[in-house]
Amino acid sequence: MGRRSFAPSPPELLVDCEGDSLVMRPGRSYSVGRDPLSDIVCTDPRVSWRHAVLRPAERGWTLEDTGSTNGTYADGQRARLVGPVPVGPGSVLRFANPDDGPRATLSSTPSPPAPAVPAPAETPSATGAFRQPTSVRPLPVRTLRIGRAAGNDLVVDDLVVSRAHAELRALPGGGHEIVDVGSHNGTYLNGQRVQRAPVRPGDIVGVGHSAFRLVGDELQEFVDTGEVSLTVQELTVAVDGGRRTLLDQVSFPVGEKCLLAVVGPSGAGKSTLLGALTGLRPADRGTVLYDGRDLYRDYAELRQRIGLVPQEDILHVQLSVRRALGYAAELRFPGDTGRAERLSRVAEVVADLGLRERVDQPIHSLSGGQRKRVSVALELLTKPSLLFLDEPTSGLDPGMDRSVMHMLRGLADDGRTVIVVTHSVLSLDVCDRLLVLAPGGRIAYYGPPQDALPFFGFTQWPEAFEAFEGDVGRDWAARYRASPLCREYITDAMEVRRPAAAPAREIAAPRKPQSWNSQLRTLVRRYTAVLSADRTFLAIMVVLPFVMGAMARALAGARLTPNTAMNALLLLCVGGVLTGAANAVRELVKERVIYRRERAVGLSRSAYLLSKVVVLGAVTVAQAVVLTMVGLVGVRLGVKGGAAGLPPLAEMTVTVALLSFTAMMVGLLISALVRKEEVTMPLLVLVTIVQVVFCGALLTLHGVPGLNQFSWLVPARWALGALAGTVDLHRIVPGSVTADPLFRHSLGAWALDVAMLVVLSAAAGLVVRALLRRREPAIMRG
Repeated sequence: MGRRSFAPSPPELLVDCEGDSLVMRPGRSYSVGRDPLSDIVCTDPRVSWRHAVLRPAERGWTLEDTGSTNGTYADGQRARLVGPVPVGPGSVLRFANPDDGPRATLSSTPSPPAPAVPAPAETPSATGAFRQPTSVRPLPVRTLRIGRAAGNDLVVDDLVVSRAHAELRALPGGGHEIVDVGSHNGTYLNGQRVQRAPVRPGDIVGVGHSAFRLVGDELQEFVDTGEVSLTVQELTVAVDGGRRTLLDQVSFPVGEKCLLAVVGPSGAGKSTLLGALTGLRPADRGTVLYDGRDLYRDYAELRQRIGLVPQEDILHVQLSVRRALGYAAELRFPGDTGRAERLSRVAEVVADLGLRERVDQPIHSLSGGQRKRVSVALELLTKPSLLFLDEPTSGLDPGMDRSVMHMLRGLADDGRTVIVVTHSVLSLDVCDRLLVLAPGGRIAYYGPPQDALPFFGFTQWPEAFEAFEGDVGRDWAARYRASPLCREYITDAMEVRRPAAAPAREIAAPRKPQSWNSQLRTLVRRYTAVLSADRTFLAIMVVLPFVMGAMARALAGARLTPNTAMNALLLLCVGGVLTGAANAVRELVKERVIYRRERAVGLSRSAYLLSKVVVLGAVTVAQAVVLTMVGLVGVRLGVKGGAAGLPPLAEMTVTVALLSFTAMMVGLLISALVRKEEVTMPLLVLVTIVQVVFCGALLTLHGVPGLNQFSWLVPARWALGALAGTVDLHRIVPGSVTADPLFRHSLGAWALDVAMLVVLSAAAGLVVRALLRRREPAIMRG
């Protein structure tokens, strides 16, 4: 292997418009734009959402416009017109306007001093709370293998780490590089996921809950044991073009093993704060420090250490506790994790949360408090250091409310930082800190819970909330900022500040898992188990095709006649549409909360959708076969061969199966489109009526402008055409309706009808995938 060479370090980029600076390092590009996820954020409205990018070149850097509206300028030269522009020390960049647009200057960075071995207390903030190394070993002479298996040189006992995870290799010319060897959850360098990258002294290599740092001739290991702090600095979130503020410069510290409750009246910004703290909806301005590490910049790595329990259940309630947690473990742990390892971890969290006696009980039969414990158990599978909960006691009686809060107190005492957003004030005394948000997303109080009501001058919390809503002219935030409590619990306690020259990191959506096939298999098995456990759904699936088939048979009689043929074929189409669409119309909307959470921890969008298509498709096709056989077996169809040359009954079975499958895809489309499950049934009725009216059985559509073109989007239109072509319906029932070219008894017409059903199915699938993406928070769209 020849000696490797690396591009020289690029210059420092000062963003004057934001009063911030960062150091650009080779090995990655740096984005510029109004998107808060950009490395260099410019809030000027003239700047595009994704405006430009600075890329490392062989001997320096280039500036490239990425399709901005108002242009990018380097020393007065517009980059968009001439392509990438070389830039270097002394370059002046302007975004959106060459005269008064946001300005950035480039200058050289001083050469770093030779690395020294710092004292444990001087460990850089990138390692967070890991002040003292868990272990120290000499740097490898050749290759150091890192993984969970016992045969590695450095064994990491962590289920989110793959058996063979990464290798730290010594380079022939000196130095080291880190190489990911096909891990499931990724290898990270300074918070950014990498496959192969040089490692310099002081860089942080992240593997699961462990971090490694090169110091002198040693490799230091730091293990995240869960005792982490959180520092929130001036978080601001605005909507409607900045006209309405949801969070207004919110700052507070959260110590290790702390239980923090966030309360406030409706509309105070509690859910917005939760989204900003978890990274699912990053703040427009401000910083969240995970033990000194910028959560937004290192989100790709740190998101694995964050657990989030939404208000709604995030498990399939038809399954038992054991099976639900078992499937979740399969999706979250590497594919090389053995079944015994997964079950052992499930047993641990079940025992920790007092669910051992309920482990084989269906989740829907548990009490509200027990169901919330199961949701918490799911998040604890991967041993998160930060645990967030959104309204965990909503709908619970006072006894259950207190039980859940005491459970959270125990989780914090065991070595986690727990933040709970709640409307309940019954058990605030078990918390270490209380954050009260006033309308407008401003801090009205932060400190010990017992001091809150005396500070406000009330004896009961309802009085305080009424004052927040009624006394709109009172500046609650200003009163708190001027108080000794603010100085004691926020100003003096926030000792950690954002490093001015910290490496920038973009917030990356969950990458496509390497075990896509494994995810698909798990999702198919889980979905099959869920459907099998739903006895009502099973009964409907079994009965519906028999009922619709019997009705079609009653209309058809012994043979197709001018009086019965059209009605029999129409009922077959209606039956196919109903069975297919009814199967799928609720399946995505009812799982939306589950999907959003699983997507945030690495679920593949395409694997999820395909699992629905595979399972529901198999069920739907089986129903279509039953429907056709019950409706047509024994009926004289009047033709010896179908339009495509197949036996007429087989040809019609294929057509009904394709129609049912297409209707199932339309059902998924409806389910992805609506916001509430209650809306799906009226839409199912509407879709069925549209199929009846525009299938061509009741109206003459061919040659009628507008109606004919609209009918092309109706699956039953093409299915009826294929069925009519198979039995040569125009021969049985002469007339203007049956003279439709799509009804011809020919291979070409039948093939067109069938092909259009396939096209409509594929189109519906693409739209469903896009709708799934739209329903995800921006951070998860990849």
